[in-house]
Amino acid sequence: MTLTFAHKLRFRSGLRLLLLITLITLIQPAPLLIVPGPPQMVHTDHPILGVHTRLTDEVEEWKIQRSLEMVRQMGSPWIVELFPWAYYHAEDGGIAWEHPDMVIEHAHAQGLKVIARIGLTPGWARPEDTPLNYLDDTAYDDFAEFAARFAERYEGKLAAIIVGNEPNLSYEWGYREGTAVDYTNLLKTVYPAIKAANPDVLVLGGALAPTLEPAGSPWGLNDLEYLDQMYAAGAADYFDGLAVHTYGLTFPALADPGPEILNFRRVELVREVMLRHGDADTKIYITEFGWNDHPRWTMAVRPGQRIQNTLDALTYAEENWPYVEMIAIWAFRFPAPTKSFMDYYTLVTPEFVAKPIYTELQEFTGNE
Repeated sequence: MTLTFAHKLRFRSGLRLLLLITLITLIQPAPLLIVPGPPQMVHTDHPILGVHTRLTDEVEEWKIQRSLEMVRQMGSPWIVELFPWAYYHAEDGGIAWEHPDMVIEHAHAQGLKVIARIGLTPGWARPEDTPLNYLDDTAYDDFAEFAARFAERYEGKLAAIIVGNEPNLSYEWGYREGTAVDYTNLLKTVYPAIKAANPDVLVLGGALAPTLEPAGSPWGLNDLEYLDQMYAAGAADYFDGLAVHTYGLTFPALADPGPEILNFRRVELVREVMLRHGDADTKIYITEFGWNDHPRWTMAVRPGQRIQNTLDALTYAEENWPYVEMIAIWAFRFPAPTKSFMDYYTLVTPEFVAKPIYTELQEFTGNE
């Protein structure tokens, strides 16, 4: 069959385009190789300081590395990071370790102590049409299996594991009624599994959310009452430390605590519950804390107040709370703007621009 002139022209044009694409592919630089680099050390005058990173949804490895490098440069030896069970664990037992490996290896290279918060339930481990947070006792063994494998894989690079998050809020159970007995039973299942896999890693109970919700509320239960019920259910033998959340809201750092007040020093009331149950030796880990400086949110303060409150709180804790091991500021950085008041909790922008509070903390820790 004889090709027409038009056919020949189209063939030659297609060939040129193919050659051009091939040439562009050949001259492109090789993908950037990101390596953890030589081991680093955190230099700090205040080893109590930590930050809650949000690297779960950070895709690019250089951004993970840069985030953790900035944490170290700020003088924070601790990070708290969410590792969602639902993201990694398949029904056939396979686990996608690539992203957790990346985070743990870079954190280890920066000399950071990692507290891993494990939560969120895979679809195969919960009923249909339930949210990611939904967890009931039919999945406790599966949760324990994942937590144990996580602890074993990162032995020597992992300081602690938090079992779940804010169990005194119904949201964290997928809006089913999750009692202190339910959570204690989860601890009783998960604790021995983790310890068998990695005896050195700490298991943290909690982290309790500060709330004044009364008994019978569909939203949750007062953290002090919930903790009291955990001890009554026999939880004390199934956590090595207690994770707690505490936010200052509009109160100064040094404002007195009270049963009907949510402020930074509410931690002292949590400690009183622990002492009533003879648990004086167990440390508290504050895995979320801070103030917000959104210009229009009613629960926020001005940027200067936020800085001063944060520094006052850290100093007060060091001088008065020997039972508190670390305090993690929520939150270091988000991968992308949330376009809400949540952005005003961060220390660094998504573009890695340090906010004034970052540089103040850097000076506070002796790194500037």
